[in-house]
Amino acid sequence: MKNKLARSTLIITLSEIIYSISAYIISAVLGRVLGPADYGRLGIIVTLTTMTIVLIGQSVPMAMSKYLSEIFEKNKKLVPVIKKQTIKIQIIIVGSVTILFFLLAPIIARMLNDPSLTNLFRLSSLVIPTFAMASFYFYYYTGLHKFKIQAFLKTNRGFARMLFIIGLTLLLAPFGMALKGSIVGYIVAPFTVFLIAYGIDKFKISKKFKPSLKSDDKVFFDWHRLIKFAWPVTIFLIAYQFLNTIDLYLVKGIMRSDVQTGFYNAAYTVGTIPFNLFYALAVVLLPFISKTTSAGNKAETKKNISQSLRFLVMFLTPVCLLISYFSLPVINIFYSSRYALSAPVLSIYVIAEGFLTIFYILTFILNGAGKVKIPMYASIVGFFLNTFFTYFLIKAYGLIGAAGGTAFMAFVIMVFILIYVYKEFGYLFPAKSFVKIMSAGAIMYAVSFFFPRSQWLFILWAMLLFILYLIILYLFQEIKKEDLLFFKNILFKKTN
Repeated sequence: MKNKLARSTLIITLSEIIYSISAYIISAVLGRVLGPADYGRLGIIVTLTTMTIVLIGQSVPMAMSKYLSEIFEKNKKLVPVIKKQTIKIQIIIVGSVTILFFLLAPIIARMLNDPSLTNLFRLSSLVIPTFAMASFYFYYYTGLHKFKIQAFLKTNRGFARMLFIIGLTLLLAPFGMALKGSIVGYIVAPFTVFLIAYGIDKFKISKKFKPSLKSDDKVFFDWHRLIKFAWPVTIFLIAYQFLNTIDLYLVKGIMRSDVQTGFYNAAYTVGTIPFNLFYALAVVLLPFISKTTSAGNKAETKKNISQSLRFLVMFLTPVCLLISYFSLPVINIFYSSRYALSAPVLSIYVIAEGFLTIFYILTFILNGAGKVKIPMYASIVGFFLNTFFTYFLIKAYGLIGAAGGTAFMAFVIMVFILIYVYKEFGYLFPAKSFVKIMSAGAIMYAVSFFFPRSQWLFILWAMLLFILYLIILYLFQEIKKEDLLFFKNILFKKTN
């Protein structure tokens, strides 16, 4: 099970890396074509639409994924029943929320002190149904443990995004409609992925789970179970999106500058690199934890949590620290020197995203175990914390204050969820491992000050520093021979 979990995580991670590269290529191109002001407006539109999508695109499908992972090997006849019930619920929610978002566009624009955003919000409302359709199949294949198909779709979505978002932006730029072209690209790209996913399901996957005509009317799954799991997850995901983006809205509302918002959006976009790299672990852990807890296998559950959390902290630490140190050349590569003021913001914000990444993955562990209300409460508290502290810090310190407030909030809720997971499962990973990882990270970061923050060449310096970090861990006996064999088995051997 451990090798299967790790190998599945690796497959999804590779697709996430490809997807993330496409996302940052898109950001780099749009940042240059649109300029800081329109790029800031796009950031506001996309993040708000994304939060709305969370309401209808993830919670109910996530519940479907949980229950599919528990029964697809034992009772195949239930698979199409659960899928059909999820689709019915989604159609009602998606249609209602899309219409509501369209009607509320003028009010949202006025709340942000920019009525000119009204028509752009109305156009972006079409992102909601297309994204939700693609997201449905993402969680459907997760529940069936079809991680290779999931990775294939994620990779294709990355290429579709580059094709349509960049293509339509450049195509409409000469007509002064570059921003609208970007938004239309965000609508079309997920729809193409949905078509591919639907085709795979119709002609390959669904045939394996189709019940016979005689027994079809006897197969039943209580749809209330989907709702019971989904509603606290919905609130959690909404609150998480708000706690993760409220700083951007506060920058826009308080500073009333599209340019400053563009600078902050640049730091926010690049700062999410750690989250995007390790998001795959959350996706894979949900069905695995759900499966082991439903089977009452506490030993396997603890093993999965311990191994996953150890490797997460081990590799997340250097990524965050290196991006923080080399923030200026990273920003220059993505957005050009016009966005240089984003660099000090990124140095702080990427640390906040590191804390939030740990928090998010731990919440998926709890969701998989059916403990859905604790993540909900934690994310709500995080939202209010970030709103309160960031509001005053922006007034005092501007963009740096916004990043600092987010970092403080992220640290608080991360510590809270770590304590709760420890109490719930009784074990995370050895404290001495944590001390060794933090010590190796501190040494690597201290040594990094001897390396210049030069354009492009910083990539070589970062690689050398990362190798140094791994060597230190090996000397500390934190990376052991069994770890090396473990990764070798994942990369080169098939698992049952």
